[in-house]
Amino acid sequence: MNNEIKKNVPTVVIRRLPRYYRYLEDLLKNNIIRISSTELAKKMNITASQVRQDFSCFGGFGQQGYGYNVENLYNEIGNLLGLRENYTTVIVGAGNLGRALANHASFDRRGFKLVGIFDIDERIIGKKINNITVMHADELDKFVAENRVDIGIITVPRDNVKDVANKLISLGIKGLWNFSYIELKGNDDVQIENVHLTDSLMTLSYNIKKNSQEN
Repeated sequence: MNNEIKKNVPTVVIRRLPRYYRYLEDLLKNNIIRISSTELAKKMNITASQVRQDFSCFGGFGQQGYGYNVENLYNEIGNLLGLRENYTTVIVGAGNLGRALANHASFDRRGFKLVGIFDIDERIIGKKINNITVMHADELDKFVAENRVDIGIITVPRDNVKDVANKLISLGIKGLWNFSYIELKGNDDVQIENVHLTDSLMTLSYNIKKNSQEN
């Protein structure tokens, strides 16, 4: 597989890549050496044809009659996802959600290094979260200037979101992971992923209701 990022890859395909990555990681842990598109499709709950189409978006893939080498495919998808780039992150907003994210074990495991946490609450500033001392938001400019920071994680109240986003963008940060209820828009220089935690819960609610009506 060619791990060069190509233009015009459908968003739905990009959003499946992390799922492929997780399933392949589980296969590696179970010492599975190879897998067919049919077997991988069953895990993904899609068709084998869709698996092949997804991977064809990124160049060559697999071998006819063999399938996919699990370790190679895992590494290639990791490269596509930028998980070997060692992106550094800061969290702005050290409330309950910010603390939960800071303590999330998968940051380092997935190749993201948390280097700073910021807030304006004097009761939190100076305390350590996952061995990182919370700094005042006023120190953000200096910190980013002195440290390479790639991604800003926003977990502040909605009234402060746009100001924080604009600040991070002005400091040259490449991407924002936004957990507020405000939809932020990126540009050619800054990528933004808006995360609405309750969306999946409401989708679950819809499916429960639909299932109860059908039964």
